Amino acid sequence: MPGENLSRDEAQERAALLSVDGYEVSLDLRSAVGDSGSGAGGAPRTFRSVTTIRFRCADPGATSFADLVAPSVTAVSLNGRDLDPSEVFDGTRIALEDLAADNELVVDAQCAYSRTGEGLHRFVDPEDGEVYLYTQYEPADSRRVFANFEQPDLKAPFRFEVRAPEGWTVWSNGAGEQHDGVWRFAETKPISTYITAVVAGPYHYVTDTYERTFGDGTRLEIPLGAMCRKGLAPYFDADDVFLVTKQGLDFFHDHFDYPYPFGKYDQAFVPEYNLGAMENPGLVTFREEFIFRGKVTRASYERRANVVLHEMAHMWFGDLVTMVWWDDLWLKESFADFMGSFSMVEATRFTNGWITFANNRKAWAYRADQLPSTHPVTADIRDLEDAKLNFDGITYAKGASVLKQLVAYVGRDAFLEGARRYFKRNAYGNTRLGDLLSVLEETSGRDMAAWSRAWLQTAGVNSLTPQVLLDGEGRVGELAIVQDAPESHPELRPHRVAVGLYRRAAGGALERYARAEVDVDGPRTVVGELAGEAAPELVLVNDEDLTYCKIRFDENSLATLRAHLGDMTDPLARALCWSALWNLTRDAIMPARDFVDLVLRFAGRESDIGVLQMLHAWADSALTYYAAPEWREEGGRLLAAGAVRELRSAEPGSQHQLTWARFVAAVASQPAELQLLQGLLEGTAKIDGLEVDQELRWAFLQPLAAHGVADESALTAELARDDTASGKRHQVRCLAARPSAAVKAQAWASVVESDALSNALVEATITGFAQPSQRELTAPYAEKYFEVIERVWAERSIQIGMDVVRGLFPSEQDSQATLDATDVWLSAHEDAPPALRRLVLEARDDLARTLRGQACDAAAAK
Repeated sequence: MPGENLSRDEAQERAALLSVDGYEVSLDLRSAVGDSGSGAGGAPRTFRSVTTIRFRCADPGATSFADLVAPSVTAVSLNGRDLDPSEVFDGTRIALEDLAADNELVVDAQCAYSRTGEGLHRFVDPEDGEVYLYTQYEPADSRRVFANFEQPDLKAPFRFEVRAPEGWTVWSNGAGEQHDGVWRFAETKPISTYITAVVAGPYHYVTDTYERTFGDGTRLEIPLGAMCRKGLAPYFDADDVFLVTKQGLDFFHDHFDYPYPFGKYDQAFVPEYNLGAMENPGLVTFREEFIFRGKVTRASYERRANVVLHEMAHMWFGDLVTMVWWDDLWLKESFADFMGSFSMVEATRFTNGWITFANNRKAWAYRADQLPSTHPVTADIRDLEDAKLNFDGITYAKGASVLKQLVAYVGRDAFLEGARRYFKRNAYGNTRLGDLLSVLEETSGRDMAAWSRAWLQTAGVNSLTPQVLLDGEGRVGELAIVQDAPESHPELRPHRVAVGLYRRAAGGALERYARAEVDVDGPRTVVGELAGEAAPELVLVNDEDLTYCKIRFDENSLATLRAHLGDMTDPLARALCWSALWNLTRDAIMPARDFVDLVLRFAGRESDIGVLQMLHAWADSALTYYAAPEWREEGGRLLAAGAVRELRSAEPGSQHQLTWARFVAAVASQPAELQLLQGLLEGTAKIDGLEVDQELRWAFLQPLAAHGVADESALTAELARDDTASGKRHQVRCLAARPSAAVKAQAWASVVESDALSNALVEATITGFAQPSQRELTAPYAEKYFEVIERVWAERSIQIGMDVVRGLFPSEQDSQATLDATDVWLSAHEDAPPALRRLVLEARDDLARTLRGQACDAAAAK
């Protein structure tokens, strides 16, 4: 029996057989409050879901199935004929036999509220006891809320009707009205099941309007809404959300030549959300952490703006035009990731967004593309479990990077004209790779098949290294770019790159004095345009970040960076150099202690706050994973002392000061730093301009808890001070971080042996449990991990299974013995679910990389 999984073959067979004309979905959510519907003996709290589906069958008399994941089904009717639920429903599917040419299916079910963020999630706010509901479906969880045909290519219009508790407001994809306690919503355009949505509860709701008059005189008016829990209302800067929303709508209308097609535009910031956001047309959902309870840096606002625009791009790439199956997930995610940065840079105040993209977003892609699970951007997705794991750095960030290269390859105008034709030809339909390539060939005149084979249908990342030969006069005689690829993925690709030559100018600034663009193709490409230039101190391949590659340096360039990285004036070039140096560290070419030294010497001069935050994360990872164990303590002292020094010298009240304060908390381990953090909490220590708000208090408390300075009573007192959902998550994380064997046993049991915790508290517990400074305490759980993961995967939802398998892998037990134990498990479980094996293989690869990095660092000490 397939259980909750659905294969591509089954989906293709069903799509060839069925066409869906419409859904009517009636939900009764009054059981969400009070004691009703809570079940007995631990049974899940349920709600009534009645679905009517009208659909056609191309082969009358054939058999198919509808999808539904529910505790029970009350009644099933097919074409007026009552079916016995016990015979046709197996817990995940409803068998449909002897279909007519035109059919009507009615399913009356009891569906379960979710605590894992999958389906209809129910959250009780500890601050005021209010209940909040929202849905999250991608890739296939709408079947937890209503019966349907759960695959992206069986689109249909939807009508939703919702009964809700008194005093609640309900939202869905279409505009809604309430009559006699029932909310009825306008019929949607044809959309896929996974982007339907319902949000319900006593949300704080703010409205605005977007207005636009087009060149032909046509006027467009879009009602805007934004909502959050009442407890977050004092912090909700809806005006800024609306500002970015309007700027994005202007940008996409200017460039897509296809008006926003889904009526209203609501944006809901919801609790305990597993993702960053979800592009439900007319009702986008976001994690509520994008509402900032304390002071944050410009980078946090930039990140939120990017996500708002990413989801908006989906209204066209994904919602209006949708991939046939999850193989072509990139047709929406890669485009939205690219367009999010593209529109943000050109339409909002965050004009340096490509720096963040180069330094942060692409780091995710580079890591994913070097894992054993790497795959082409256009992936081979056999089933829904495969699909769930492919929301990864390849599909998002590498795909977006490849699109940035595509724009350089075909030209901006040709790219955007191709998008416009793609929308108009395929509106409300489904597409594959070839549908996009055909319009791009029309608009660019380029052979897109060859480009696609190289960039979309092969995996792995290339490295580009400069070779500089000087002539007798000390000028550039020849500059060439050498391209190589790993043995596992040997494809060499065409790259359109800019090459920059840098040297120090008067005053010591490291600046570019020559530039050339070139098409790199094959193992070695000569950049003839740069012959005769003065000898460079630094050659930066992929200057301006046009392509997707790992940048390498010749020896002279690397020596220049070691001495003068802080003197580089261009922030994007500097960010690219930092990213390249981090890749050298991860690849065990640069010792971790050298990277830490570079951060200590130059991070304090970094102007871009997003880059600075990445440097902090990388330095912490270098010390935790790639530094030789015997140097960790010394390296930790150096890093923490350097962080305190920068904190004290940062401009009072600046975002740099706040960033260094958070980094001190991340690396504090010695009595002096812990005493400083405790003093800042208690008010006995002071740093001019540093406001220790509630979020910063929790950041300071975690290292104090992890090092035994803050005990349970201190954390209980802090929760009393911040008795909110956010405060509870922070407290749970800090409680699990305490250095006690009993604490670790309790945390392990609460996640592995029980399903009582919500998804957000599972995540918080796992984060607290796995402290790098507590390797001895968590060592006994390495063996237990391999004993339980198969059971956890089978018994828990895929989201919780992923969290446990990834989060509890014994990466802190960084030894050959752990690597061997991982290999033993993999060898003994070749028949384990492929998605589970993939997660373990990825963790194994990270561990092997850790050991190589440590060996490199140890060798540097000799």
